[in-house]
Amino acid sequence: MSVLARADVPKEERWNAESVFATADDWENAYEDLEAQLTRAQDFKGTLSTPEGLIAWLEYSENVRAALGKLRTYATLDYNTNSLDEGAGARQNRIRGLASQASAAFAFAQPELLDVGTETLKIWTDEHAQLAHYEHALERLDKAASHIRSAEVEALLGGLTAPFGTAVSAHGVLANTDLPFKDAVDSEGNTHEITQGNIRKLLSSHDRTLRQSAFENYADEHLQTKNTMATILSAGIQQNVFLAKARNYDSALQAALEPDNLPLSVFHSLLETFRANLPTWHRYFRTKRDLLGINDFHPYDTFAPMTQNTPEISYEQSVDWLCEALKPLGSEYIDTMRKGSLEQRWVDRSINKGKRMGAFSSGVQGTYPFIMMSYTDDVFGMSTLAHELGHSLHSYFAFKTQPQVYSGYSLFVAEIASNFNQAVLRDYLFKQNDERDFQIALIEEAMANFYRYFFVMPTLARFELEIHERTARGESLSADSLITLMSELYAEGYGDAVVMDKDRVGSTWAQFHTHLYSRFYVYQYATGISGAHALAKGIIEGESGAAERYLEFLKAGGSKYPLDALKDAGVDLSGPKPVEETFEVLSGLVDRLEALSE
Repeated sequence: MSVLARADVPKEERWNAESVFATADDWENAYEDLEAQLTRAQDFKGTLSTPEGLIAWLEYSENVRAALGKLRTYATLDYNTNSLDEGAGARQNRIRGLASQASAAFAFAQPELLDVGTETLKIWTDEHAQLAHYEHALERLDKAASHIRSAEVEALLGGLTAPFGTAVSAHGVLANTDLPFKDAVDSEGNTHEITQGNIRKLLSSHDRTLRQSAFENYADEHLQTKNTMATILSAGIQQNVFLAKARNYDSALQAALEPDNLPLSVFHSLLETFRANLPTWHRYFRTKRDLLGINDFHPYDTFAPMTQNTPEISYEQSVDWLCEALKPLGSEYIDTMRKGSLEQRWVDRSINKGKRMGAFSSGVQGTYPFIMMSYTDDVFGMSTLAHELGHSLHSYFAFKTQPQVYSGYSLFVAEIASNFNQAVLRDYLFKQNDERDFQIALIEEAMANFYRYFFVMPTLARFELEIHERTARGESLSADSLITLMSELYAEGYGDAVVMDKDRVGSTWAQFHTHLYSRFYVYQYATGISGAHALAKGIIEGESGAAERYLEFLKAGGSKYPLDALKDAGVDLSGPKPVEETFEVLSGLVDRLEALSE
């Protein structure tokens, strides 16, 4: 089975790049304009000590950030949908460099504002309408004060943005462009090309020979470059540790959590709750092993379909079902989602050569909230689409409601809207079709999602914490030590139901070529799915005001600290309760699977 070249992908299956820049030349012109604008930043130095000077600076800096965001959105999506395009790769590298220049050019502002004093700044927000909405931004500035260095040091740290982005960039290029995966072979001897975009589909095949071949060939190619990848990852972790020290944080973990006013207990409580509930995962793996009738249940069997009659679900059908399921959220939510999916080309959904693995939503005010994914005509394609549309609708409402400074939102809440869509859709479909194979397929989709969010990601979070702590102690991160650590964590999670393949499972860290560079991002997948199920419960049960509270949460964007925005919506993620309750949802799915297996 061959994979399409990017040039052969139909226009309707590509993201609407021309809505951002009509051509690559227009991107180039905008880049040059912004590069010229950045030279004006120095004109604002020493001018922030008056309200008028501050207003002028904020207008200028927000315009620059908006322009930079559009350039980055175009470059990121262009490159990630076709990493084989050298021009796209060049634009991706150049925008990183320009972002680094902007960080360095803007570095004087925070130290200068702290010299003015947050009390004075607060008075200005009360007296000047143009500054009124900056109250929360000032609260964040005050909180960060002890970690903001002098203007000279801030300029230096800002200038490190581009070179410090080399690690994740190098790992991504290696994984997405340079790894020559050996074709997988099925039980009839047919070959199947392996790409980052189709590996998940191959691992979900009914053909066990194909699953094994795809799993082994994919992992083995990563193992071929394990030393290079370990060196790159080590550089990324060293950078995190360095930046935490440079900003006077006790650890890289604290540096990641404190800016969002998140206590360290949120992270540690999640990992403790995860470990305490591992028996639920052990029970699931045993149940799936028994259902499949496989005595030697291997890691590649964790993805195996549990019914021979897997439903085929078109892209259009997925959109229709999702719109029906989410009707309680009102016409604006539904109409926007349908139009974005089917008319405005938010979604780049083809599987093509050079397309990176996974899926993401990307956009800024002034663009659509685009989606990069590789849609497959099954429950997993439907689930991924629902997930990414959750992100995009979150962005849509934040872009529409908030000023530019709050138009984004914290990574801590980023995975909530996405998993919310999936949870509500899943409940709707469970109720619509009680046919056994369809129910099993839905459970399969649900467990695949939980497996990623509530098994893989907490396991990666444990791994991430350990390698940061080792680096902080001055220990080296060799490929073999990383493989051993990863395999030990997986073995604990798998229990006795799964036959371990130490090296291949242990290479999982190498297969996540973006996540581990995002400084303690992965744990938020687990807190996100927990918050999502807590919010979805109100919609599913028809609770009065639940839809309105949820929409207000989406509209809040970055105008509140994440825990506060969630508490306003009725969920408290500062403690373990939502995580424990989501493990109860997981346990209920295993119960349902056991009943269908009888």
